[in-house]
Amino acid sequence: MFMRINRSDLADYSYFLALAKHRSFRVAGLELGVSASALSHSLKGLEARIGVRLVNRTSRSVTLTAAGEELNAALSVPFEAIGAAVEGLNRYRDAPAGRIRLNVMEQASSLLLAPVLPVFVARYPGIAIDVAISNQLVDVVAMGADAGIRWGGTVPEDMIAQRLSADVRWVVVGAPDYLDRQGTPARPEELLQHQCLRIRLGDDTVYRWEFEKDGEAAAIDVPGAITLDETQFALTLAAAGAGLAYLPEPSVAALVAEGRLRCVLADWAATGAGFHMYYPGRRQLPTGLRLLIDLIRELQPLGF
Repeated sequence: MFMRINRSDLADYSYFLALAKHRSFRVAGLELGVSASALSHSLKGLEARIGVRLVNRTSRSVTLTAAGEELNAALSVPFEAIGAAVEGLNRYRDAPAGRIRLNVMEQASSLLLAPVLPVFVARYPGIAIDVAISNQLVDVVAMGADAGIRWGGTVPEDMIAQRLSADVRWVVVGAPDYLDRQGTPARPEELLQHQCLRIRLGDDTVYRWEFEKDGEAAAIDVPGAITLDETQFALTLAAAGAGLAYLPEPSVAALVAEGRLRCVLADWAATGAGFHMYYPGRRQLPTGLRLLIDLIRELQPLGF
């Protein structure tokens, strides 16, 4: 017998799809803008109406039943088509509207987005932007984001990537009083005699500082009592004389200009891939995301 679908069913099916994607009531609720308890109530109502259990729930996990897997596979394509159709209506609006969710690493937030977003919200007041900042290598889709921003060399291979900036030089900096006390290294291997602020990467490994000069390259596992993953913290510690820091040149420019930090090993500075926006290839690019990419390329806060 054909089952009649009403407006409430459509809302509950969309909630179910979000839960199937994230396997978490909390994360799915954040994407949808509803509480986890409201999501749970919706799911229970849907299961009661159709007479089939869709989800197995424990205190620690959410998994789909066989029926849930089948329903998820059947509904994903048509619901994505509906979303794409609604998104396509933006071209008929007097002003674009909608919401975009970004998951970005901390350096991208300060160096790339901070100079651009004030202009963006003034130009496109109908578009809301939700930014989550994390240096961890997360699955942006699973986290409910439309796109992520990372250094080019760390973008997942199964994603579509668009360049947002020129490549960036990485430099070693230290406070003048630290360098006066400990001396100034002339070659990368001399860093082994210094206190350095070690860098924890998004996969929890410790980064080897990379250098290059006249075809010669070096990767140094620097010593240091402090390991961190946040740029502003590293700048504060370096300026206070806690040790040498290895950071993107644009991040240190202001403190170098003020004389609070001094660049060392400048002729060994390596250049790394610039920032890239990345997103799943199977989805239509939201209008707000396309406009943000265009504006970043227009303003070029880090060159292009």
